[in-house]
Amino acid sequence: MLNIADYPLLLFAVALVFIWGSIRIGVFLSSRLGSLREDVQKELETVEAATLTLLGLLIGFTFSMAISRYDERKMYEEAEANAIETEYVRADLLPAAEGEKVRALLRDYLGQRMLFYSTGNPQELRQIRARTARLQTELWSTVVGVVTVRSTPMVALAISGLNDVLNSRGNAEAARQNRIPMESWGLLTVIAIICGLMLGVGARNAKGERVLVSVLPAVVSISFLLIADIDSPATGLIRVTPESLTALSSSLSSQ
Repeated sequence: MLNIADYPLLLFAVALVFIWGSIRIGVFLSSRLGSLREDVQKELETVEAATLTLLGLLIGFTFSMAISRYDERKMYEEAEANAIETEYVRADLLPAAEGEKVRALLRDYLGQRMLFYSTGNPQELRQIRARTARLQTELWSTVVGVVTVRSTPMVALAISGLNDVLNSRGNAEAARQNRIPMESWGLLTVIAIICGLMLGVGARNAKGERVLVSVLPAVVSISFLLIADIDSPATGLIRVTPESLTALSSSLSSQ
């Protein structure tokens, strides 16, 4: 199923059209209903102010949710780099042949994790996950093979480090899937449309109508665009880049 939040520009366009359309419908209804009584107009303005305040609060909360999820993805990217680096060092605790194999596998694994954060293509992402899973299996079988022959505290440290590598990948994958629920987007859209309808009904003159049609849809749609862009881990312009993993790769290459 298409998740419109994965396409921030499309979400921006849809929100702009819907909110603009709701204002136009409100203006049409206002022209059919005629001028509102003064007491009704005041009550409508009160409801408008309350609804716009609610919309602003919800946008603020949703923006905060997107930022927290972005920070979480960044934190787990750094944790992955630390875990891989630690296990790379602990490979020296294994016998020479197995240690060299583990280091080679970790370099390949590091490359796949960098691609994981860089690609936005779903098919490529599935291939990266498949290759990563195979590398994890090889790493685990290599280290466990040493344990069956020689179980020492140093080998146990290597196993513990590899376990951290596997866990850090799982946390990063989970953080990637942790998105703003579609129900939240639906609620925001409905309230924005209601605000547009009320503002259109309450427009008293052509000049006020032009301001409403141009300002409210643009402001709300841009807010939706920014939130969706931050919340989208693969297709947004603002997304986590594998800076820590890239730095680690450069460090290992220089060694």
